[in-house]
Amino acid sequence: MRYYHDIIIKPVVTEKSMDLLADNKYTFIVDKKANKTEIKNAIEKIFKVDVIKVYTMNVKGKPKRMGRFEGKTSDRKKAIVMIRPGQKIKIFDGM
Repeated sequence: MRYYHDIIIKPVVTEKSMDLLADNKYTFIVDKKANKTEIKNAIEKIFKVDVIKVYTMNVKGKPKRMGRFEGKTSDRKKAIVMIRPGQKIKIFDGM
């Protein structure tokens, strides 16, 4: 069994994710192997909110260059979590 804090890696704070807060949708980077049920349970246990829906997407890494060396950013999985109206996740309150 995995710990809930291993599933949720970090929140995503971008202009687009801040616009989604009006619809009670919060965006997180999650473990690549996590499924929607694991993400839902982790969010409910860590932040003590009721999750209605979970949307997931795999984001491919972008190619990057540093001088003559080429590489790419790592692949990641993003989850958009919709919570029950009237509830909030505290880490996004100051944004």
